Amino acid sequence: MKIILFLIIISIIVAGSFLAAFFWAVKSGQYDDDYTPSLRILLDDDIKENTKQNNS
Repeated sequence: MKIILFLIIISIIVAGSFLAAFFWAVKSGQYDDDYTPSLRILLDDDIKENTKQNNS
């Protein structure tokens, strides 16, 4: 029974450290996308069809 309690405590500590590392990475800008905005001008826009309704 002691080993189960020990493993649960260790797993909570490890999970907390991974969660803290994830929040640190997000806060420091590790997941910011710096590459795509420079290519956005090259992407095709959707073609909009000009549909007019006849009200006569």
